[in-house]
Amino acid sequence: MSERTALAELANFIGRSALISEDMDARNRVLAGMTGRMLPRRRGVGDLLGVVMALSARTRRMVQEPVHIDIDVFAPGGKRALRMSFGKR
Repeated sequence: MSERTALAELANFIGRSALISEDMDARNRVLAGMTGRMLPRRRGVGDLLGVVMALSARTRRMVQEPVHIDIDVFAPGGKRALRMSFGKR
């Protein structure tokens, strides 16, 4: 796409947001929906259990010994094509 086409499309852009509606009730419904998604929601027992299990798993991983991973990839001719190391040496 050329710059000229993109600029022409931008010049012809018409905003279609419900917030520009003349109807105040329609704007209020849109705003209520937006703020409702941003407000914190009430959490249940399942959410609390999920948080506890995630913290437990994270704690177990922190006390384990670190793992070192070396990956060597060789080309068909036998030369090393790639070497990646994860972790401290």
